[in-house]
Formats: sequence, C-alpha cells, structure tokens
Amino acid sequence: MPEVIAAVDLGSNSFRLQVGRIVNDQIYAFDGLKESVRLAAGLSADKWLDADAQERGLAALRQFHERLAGFPPEAVRAVATNTLRVAKNASSFLLKGEEALGFPIEVIAGREEARLIYVGVAHTLPDPHRQQLIVDIGGGSTEFIIGKSFEPILLDSLYMGCVGYSLRYFPDGKIDKRSFRDAELAARHELQTIVHDYRKTGWELAVGSSGTAKALMEILEESGMAQGAVTREGLEKLRTVFLRAGRVDAVDLPGLRDDRMPVILGGLAIMYAVFEEFGLQRMEFSEGALRLGVLYDLLGRYHHQDLRDATADAFMGRYRVNIRHAYQVSATACHLLEQIVPAAAEPQNLDRRFLHWAALMHEVGISVAHAGYHRHSAYILANADMPGFSRMDQTRLARIVLAHRGKLDRLEDFSPADPDWPLVACLRLAVAIHRARDNRGVPDITLTQTKRGFLVETEPGWLHQLPLTAAALEEERQQWNTVGKVLTVRARAAKAG
Repeated sequence: MPEVIAAVDLGSNSFRLQVGRIVNDQIYAFDGLKESVRLAAGLSADKWLDADAQERGLAALRQFHERLAGFPPEAVRAVATNTLRVAKNASSFLLKGEEALGFPIEVIAGREEARLIYVGVAHTLPDPHRQQLIVDIGGGSTEFIIGKSFEPILLDSLYMGCVGYSLRYFPDGKIDKRSFRDAELAARHELQTIVHDYRKTGWELAVGSSGTAKALMEILEESGMAQGAVTREGLEKLRTVFLRAGRVDAVDLPGLRDDRMPVILGGLAIMYAVFEEFGLQRMEFSEGALRLGVLYDLLGRYHHQDLRDATADAFMGRYRVNIRHAYQVSATACHLLEQIVPAAAEPQNLDRRFLHWAALMHEVGISVAHAGYHRHSAYILANADMPGFSRMDQTRLARIVLAHRGKLDRLEDFSPADPDWPLVACLRLAVAIHRARDNRGVPDITLTQTKRGFLVETEPGWLHQLPLTAAALEEERQQWNTVGKVLTVRARAAKAG
C-alpha cells in the first residue's frame, strides 16, 4: 500500500488536488492545489461545454500532472461532478483531461458525491457520533446528507449551484431585491422536494462544507457579522450589504476573495434558502469535503473494505437474486478469466473485480420480468444509485451484464478490439455451464484466447453426460460466429496409458 495517496476533484467551480499521507489508518493532508476554472460557466443552455471552459480545466489538470509525477496509478483517484455529469460533450473533454492529468477520471453520480462528501466531513468532526446535517453548495449542484457515526442516513443531490445561479440571476454581478428573491425562491422550490424527509429524520448539528460555506463564514467573521459559523442573522446582514451596493464589485468586504467574487451571490441565495427551508439559525463549517472523502474511500479499498462489495450484496438482497447460483457463476467466470488473463489471479485485479460484480448482479432484472431480464438488469445497473460505483463503473457493469446472454450482434457499442470481450466470454460461458442450476461447482474446463476467438476444452465424455450444457455451448458457438469470432468447444485428448 502506498504511503502517500492523492485525490483530484473536478468540481463545477474549482478543480482541486489533495495529497495525503497514511499513518495508522488515518489520512493527514499535507499538500493541495486549487484552480478556479468555473467549468459550469462554460455550459450552454443546451448543455454543451464551450472551448474556453475546457481549456481552463485542461490547464489546471496539466499543473496537477506535474505534482503527481511518480505516483503509482493505484495511489490516485480523480472524480468529476455535476458539470461533467450533464455536459453532452463530457466524454471528449474527459479523454483530453485524462491525457493532461495522466490518470483515469471517473464521473460520479450525485448521491455518490454526497456519500463521499459525508465520508470526508465525518472524519473531521469532533463528535461524528452526533446526528449531523451536511450541506455542500458546489458550483453546479448542492449535496445534502444526514448521517451519524460515519454512516449516511439520507443522501440527496439537487441541481443548483453557485456558478449556475450567479450567471442566471445575477448577470454581470448586479443584484437587486427582485433578482435575489427570484434566486431564493428557485432554490426553495428545489429544496421542497427533500426538506420534509430531512426535518422528519432530524439532526443535532448543521455543518457546511466546501467553497461557498467557507467563503460565507470567512466574510461574516472578518466583517464582524458572525463568529465561528454561518448564522441566519449574519446572512441577512450580508444580503443587505449587497442589495445596498447593487453590484458585487462595489462591495469591499474583508474575507471576500477575488476568485470567489463572481459566484458569491448565487451561493448566498442558495444558502439563505437552505436556512429558510430547514429552519436553521447556525451552521458550523468543516474543512472535510469531497476530496478528503475520496482519499478515505481509496484507503478503504486498500484494506479490502470496498463499498462496492457491500453494494453488490445489497443489490442481490434487494432484487432477490439466487445468491448461491450467483456466486457459483462468479467462481466459474473468474476461474476462466484467470486462464486467459493471468493477472486476474490476483484478487484485487480490476478486471476480475468487475467480472465478479457482474456475475453477482447479472440476474437483478429477473425481479422486473424473466423475459429479456438481461436488458432489465443492465438498465438497473446503469441507472440505480450504487454507492461506491462511479458512473463509468456502472456503465461498464451494465454493458457486460447486457452482453451475458442473447444475441451478440446486437451489442453495437462493442468494437472488435474491445477489452471487455474476454469478460463477456467468461460470463456467458459460466452462465451457460450453470444453466441447470445444479450446484455442480467449478468444472474442470480450460479456456484459451486465440487469434480468432476462444477455445474451450473439457474432460473427455463430460458433455455427453450433460446434454443441456452441450446444447447451451453449441448455441454460444453460433452466437460468437455472428460477431466474427470463433468459439471452439472440444474434449481434451485422452491421456495415453
């Protein structure tokens, strides 16, 4: 396990790099970089990210690349949030971004972002065992969490952020009573979708995290409007100051930094609405945030406490999967993968992990309907909230599961050289072999990848005793022909003597 690990947070307002040292299962942050790229400001009404915003982001990632030189791939995790969740051309930016950074970038779902924020905040609180309300106002979205003792209870992500609201309601930094009222009402309208459940669950302490909460606390504190926290009274005083000035750049407030000025009005309106809807009087601030949560999540994976395993188990229970059958399919599929990808013999090999998860959850769609269940399974895995899995993780799982049965020629997004073909082959063969669901265990078969496809070799006479399996493998042979790959199934030559 590396002694030093790093997290990269591609936020809608700022890109951040956090470097931490692991000491006795605790992470001590000792270096960080921040670049205000305002990515969300480059998002058009039809959700296209413009060239200027992309270049600001790429320039920041190139700087991060220099700091991360020499880090092994497993010691760095980069995550992208709301703007890259919604941008229609996000995939092209991510390709350039990964080249600039030198590491893969994951786009995470809103609730996964909220979970990671809570992990980061909980590790900085003096008493995490109290029930906390966490509010994180970002550039493009705002995350809400109620949690206790390092476990989230409620998680939500709303599509409102300081960059978007500043551009929409306060163009050119102008502010008046009507614009502030419109921004506040828009935020309160969004909040009303979740506030009832949050008030019903309750909390002992409200905590703000990330840039907007920090900026507001610093302004209030340094201007003498509040001490050590964001308060309702302080927000009202700050709103009055801005309204009297009429423009953000006409205000000279201690604590208001130049890089925060373009987005402070949108953040103030959202925070004011939060205080109104949640009935808050005071909100503490935590330095813990998404990037710290990413570091602790990465640490958990090193210690084999990967939340994705718990999520897979939870999905099997929720969708009433036959657990014994799922684990049997997984064991056979992983056994086959080890033979064609020797590195997959390592339990933490990523291809092996994805094949294992796909095997465990390949039948979640049966809970919807048996006919075409693989399509239902793929839809669930692509669209459900899956703690620990990024959007790209879910997309990869879904396409492997979609391919595990049925016609292969329908898999339009699989190119002939797609690296997931071996995983698809192993899962399809394992499902075919265990079609009888007779708990036969991992069979004595070998799998070889050839130039034209795959070769399956069995014990002599094995298939003669299993006509259902023989028929299933013959059907597989025909399906692989439709995509230009050859699947050969034959018995091993009998040993002489």
